Amino acid sequence: MRKLLGILLVLTVFNSCHTSSKTKSVKNEKYRPTYHFTPKAGWMNDPNGMIFLDGTYHLFFQHNPDSTVWGPMHWGHATSTDLIHWEEQPIALFPDSLGTIFSGSAVIDKDNTAGFGKDALVAIFTHHNHKIENQKTGLHQYQSIAYSLDKGKSWTKYEGNPVLPNPGIWDFRDPKVMWHAESKQWVMTLATKQSITFYGSRNLKEWVKLSEFGNEVGAHGGVWECPDLLRFSTPDGEKWVLLVSINPGGPNTGSATQYFVGEFDGKTFTSNQHDIRWMDYGPDNYAGVTFSNTGDRHILMGWMSNWEYANTVPASTWRSGMTIARTLHLQQVNNDWYLVSIPITGTGSVEEIGDATLENGSLDLSKYIKGSNGAFELSFVVDQVAPFNIILGNEKGDELVLGFDQSNQQYYVDRSKSGNTNFNSAFIHRTVSPRISDHKTISYRLLVDHNSVEIFADGGISNLSNLFFVEQPFDVLNLKSLHPVGIKDLKVKIIK
Repeated sequence: MRKLLGILLVLTVFNSCHTSSKTKSVKNEKYRPTYHFTPKAGWMNDPNGMIFLDGTYHLFFQHNPDSTVWGPMHWGHATSTDLIHWEEQPIALFPDSLGTIFSGSAVIDKDNTAGFGKDALVAIFTHHNHKIENQKTGLHQYQSIAYSLDKGKSWTKYEGNPVLPNPGIWDFRDPKVMWHAESKQWVMTLATKQSITFYGSRNLKEWVKLSEFGNEVGAHGGVWECPDLLRFSTPDGEKWVLLVSINPGGPNTGSATQYFVGEFDGKTFTSNQHDIRWMDYGPDNYAGVTFSNTGDRHILMGWMSNWEYANTVPASTWRSGMTIARTLHLQQVNNDWYLVSIPITGTGSVEEIGDATLENGSLDLSKYIKGSNGAFELSFVVDQVAPFNIILGNEKGDELVLGFDQSNQQYYVDRSKSGNTNFNSAFIHRTVSPRISDHKTISYRLLVDHNSVEIFADGGISNLSNLFFVEQPFDVLNLKSLHPVGIKDLKVKIIK
């Protein structure tokens, strides 16, 4: 008995040390962000099944727990109460005889329409059958459901899966489901090669085709994926926005998310929009969808990578993170409605610097980010539409340059000297976004987190999300302009 107790004591000490070491290594691991979600280990891509339930945000995600490259897809799971600090949970959905678990969504079945129980949490996802895929029939993706009666802790797959068989479309995936009260039905927004098909159901088990959207509109440089249909209230009345991720064909190479502003009547989505509009012009925000059960508030998170180089970005025990969560709104510019993103950054120590003038062309803000470990937010307003640069640097000579190019009316990020930039030729060095706003001043907000920068310009109507890979966090911050410009409401916030 004493020998057994001794063994147990040794095991307890070992496990305690192992856990402590792992926690420390995750926290200090090279390239690991501070406040963006990353899995403790393994590969991650698209956010899935995001839902708000009893004060907790649930993030499910495409996950390969056994490798740092894409592979057999599971639904990983993480939870948060503030969208900044995340706790990883046990894997929610595992591959089965019907296939691996591709992207999808989750809803609360308040009226027990599916018969699983009142307030059951129901996940709607794509089964991807690799054996059928190898047969080249095009029938390898179909939609299935699972339910949870304990708020997402455990899941039971529906014995009647799949609930929506494949009609013969090679890319038939990523169901985003919502309840449409006016037509008293669940509406599924589904990616179908280079279009979006809408399906309706009374019970989440039996689906009928409603309509299709996408012919000869929008960008078609690659396959359409991960759609989301959102309702907004505006002074002009109700507007609907359809998000559609596309890969490749983005404005700064590879993956990106376009959107359409229009109307939806419970069956058909229509849009009079003729131009192509991007939710985020940066190369590293893809497959973004919104949380369910948040009322009129639309909160989106995306996968912070790009399929052009996602499998080769520098990594160790893990690969890929999520973007910062952001609320979506509509803003009118010249009689057109545009999507606006506002980041959710939580609490932190804020330094209210106030107003300044760039009379000598430079303002050194380095002292405000000391001790930030490269995790901070900078915001300000320029009192005129004039060019400016922000330079981030460190002692190793790494440099990230971003700002506004007035001659081309573009916001830009130059990551050509930002540490490791040669791991993949598709990792482009300069990314740009057009200035859409017609305001006479420029508002600018940027979030830096060790290996990423997200820019929200003009209130979030022009956005740029970019990865970079420096081994030492940036601790030098300079704001520069060759023009004498006034800077107002200058703030720095350290995010922990």
